[in-house]
Amino acid sequence: MEGRGFTFNPNSYNNFLSGTNTSSTSGIIFDSCSSSSINMMSNTCANPIMNSKIWSKLPETLVDRVIAFLPPPAFFDARSVCKRWSNLLISNSFIEMYLSISSLARQRHTWFLFFKHKKLKSYIHGNNYKQREIEDNSSSREGYLFDPNEMKWYKILFGSVIPSGFSPCSSSGGLICWVSDVAGIKNLILCNPLLVKIYHSILMMNTITTRTPRLFPSVGLNVTNSSLDVVVAGDDLISQFNVKNVSSEIYHVYSSGGGGGYSLWGGTTSALPEKCSLQPGGKMVFVDGKFYCMSYSPFNISGYDVGLNEWFEIEAPMRRHLRSPNLVECRGRLVLIAAVEKSKLKVPKSLRMWVLQRSSSTTCTNNQRKKWLEAEKMPQNLYKQFSEAGGDGDEGFDCVGNGNFIIITLPGSDNMLLFDFYQKAWQWIPPCPYSGGDGRLRGFAYEPQLFTPILAWVSPHESGI
Repeated sequence: MEGRGFTFNPNSYNNFLSGTNTSSTSGIIFDSCSSSSINMMSNTCANPIMNSKIWSKLPETLVDRVIAFLPPPAFFDARSVCKRWSNLLISNSFIEMYLSISSLARQRHTWFLFFKHKKLKSYIHGNNYKQREIEDNSSSREGYLFDPNEMKWYKILFGSVIPSGFSPCSSSGGLICWVSDVAGIKNLILCNPLLVKIYHSILMMNTITTRTPRLFPSVGLNVTNSSLDVVVAGDDLISQFNVKNVSSEIYHVYSSGGGGGYSLWGGTTSALPEKCSLQPGGKMVFVDGKFYCMSYSPFNISGYDVGLNEWFEIEAPMRRHLRSPNLVECRGRLVLIAAVEKSKLKVPKSLRMWVLQRSSSTTCTNNQRKKWLEAEKMPQNLYKQFSEAGGDGDEGFDCVGNGNFIIITLPGSDNMLLFDFYQKAWQWIPPCPYSGGDGRLRGFAYEPQLFTPILAWVSPHESGI
């Protein structure tokens, strides 16, 4: 089956699982600030109760099932235990078993992946781009994995797997999306940090590029077992010295299931709302079939409906009094987080959260009429600590959500706040021991997955890998 530069290869599923046509996984290093589960298991084996004569006879099928239930850090260590375990993680039988139980274990793996955030610089012109590339790229070659349940940090070194001049911009389905830094036609990369396999712009023709030159676009990614959506929006380079938020490009591929092949439409251009003012390099959040991102001057929420292929806008609550607004997805709902300042009304400064109410209608007109419900207000004594730590600074703060958790990061500070939406509890996070203390971390929701089924429907060779 062929379409728009893509070729469906019936054998690609097996090739994908066996590692054919994928980049080398060399260069990956995994480290933890505390013992991981695999280390704990080895310590337990030293216990006299764990008789090696008994446990060495454990059936391999049972051992494999135990491995499938290991927490994410253990997969990195498990690959180095022996050759059989290393090959096991990419075998057809293990992947099938892993997928069958992953939905049961997924609630335990709502993690966060942080990277050192590059400062936005002008790449429109100048002869020193190569030097800036060398200076900035070292920061994106390592990631910091945080487990909110255990309050532990881990470090991932990507080595030379990620090319120079790329920055992480979005995440979904166990994949991290990277976008090229240089102004102009953009290249996208999809990478699975767990296996460090790269799928070079699977949705982008053979040229692996966007159609419109852009500076720092907002990028959204949504990945499921049967579909993959990418939206690249805003920061259109109208000329060498003129940048406007004019258009977006949408790429979509989905599997019909049951071995019936796949369908796609890619590179479709859609006009942004007339007064849309996206933040350069801003994040997008996917909720209920729609991508959302913040629009500034004034504050509004811009949304893209994947099914209707239309953009719409939603008015933000208290938008005249908001500072540093952020959108996150939490428990399947769209949450707006912002500091509120109402000096003329003598209302104390605060940090609040609103949840967008669901609507039974799917039309863009009704999307615009959706209402916000205030769901949380930071305690005043905690907000005082938050302000003293840098929350009231000119650079504002950044937020990321995953599952029940929301993390608030403060630029220029190692301090991070964790909010449990289910328990309604606030907690300061231990500083990341690997970041060097520069306080420029940008976080992404991360749910570790060994395999993303939808990627198997597109031949890696035809995708430019």
